[in-house]
Amino acid sequence: MEFRHLGRSGLMVSEISYGNWITHGSQVEEEAAHACVRAALDEGITTFDTADVYAGTRAEEVLGRALKGVRRESVEIFTKVFWPTGDGQNDRGLSRKHLTEAIDGSLRRLGTDYVDLYQAHRYDYETPLEETLKTFDDLVRRGKILYVGVSEWTAPQIQRALEIADQMGFDRLVSNQPQYSMLWRIIEADVVPLCSREGVGQVVWSPIAQGVLTGKYLPGQAPPSGSRAADPVSAGPIGRFMNDDLLTRVQDLRPIAADLGLSMAQLAIAWVLQNPDVSSAIIGATRPDQVRENVKASGVKLGADVLERIDQVLGEHVQRDGSLVERMSPKTRD
Repeated sequence: MEFRHLGRSGLMVSEISYGNWITHGSQVEEEAAHACVRAALDEGITTFDTADVYAGTRAEEVLGRALKGVRRESVEIFTKVFWPTGDGQNDRGLSRKHLTEAIDGSLRRLGTDYVDLYQAHRYDYETPLEETLKTFDDLVRRGKILYVGVSEWTAPQIQRALEIADQMGFDRLVSNQPQYSMLWRIIEADVVPLCSREGVGQVVWSPIAQGVLTGKYLPGQAPPSGSRAADPVSAGPIGRFMNDDLLTRVQDLRPIAADLGLSMAQLAIAWVLQNPDVSSAIIGATRPDQVRENVKASGVKLGADVLERIDQVLGEHVQRDGSLVERMSPKTRD
């Protein structure tokens, strides 16, 4: 496993991190989830990403139990806050009240005194940004969080947060967590250039496009039983990729992966790691062998000719529209 700085901060993270969106507390049994975490640790992964909203807060609990007994200083635990975790009007968003209460809930579920990175899961249009950033800064001062990040924020939103932090003397954002893959490159237009200048690293999710880039979904065929596309709970986000022409193009990537001695998943993860602005790529798993396969993408170098071949194969199916970043962030907290 190789390691990178989280943005321009001093924190080192494993360039492949383990995330438990959809899996822990919902899609897989707890014993299997623990086995995946053990496999991640055995393979050198030290960075673990979750969120309070995953599986209705259960994902944090499962991760906390899976990491019990692991030396706390040897791992980096990331979590996120924004989406509703209760029925109350203040059980959501980025207000001082919710942030202050939400971090205590996350720490309790994770079984730790602090998280290494606390991320605003979306931008809150209903709370003054100054209030949010001041509360994050207070949580840093109180030792409950070490670094502050965001997820799926637009370039102007990130820029304004950095300006306020500089003006008020708050801790600056060190990371952004966007969706990013060979097929989904919407952050490259505006978000990445800004973050590169400002020292904000990308902790990217879905580097294998929610499983599409593994090649397991075949054109003209129903999704395999037990796959994400066949699961009513998780099928929604993957829908944008499920058309026969795109799936055919993905199959055309197989010779490229074979020439390099890589699996399709390894090729996809290695591709995002070629971007120097990516601090870490988040992988998920329902089985330990998936973890062991995917971590082999760490340290793989892809030549310019390989990157060009990939672009030629995927062609017009690569989504580059930077305006889509804003659509990932709702105008309300519901």
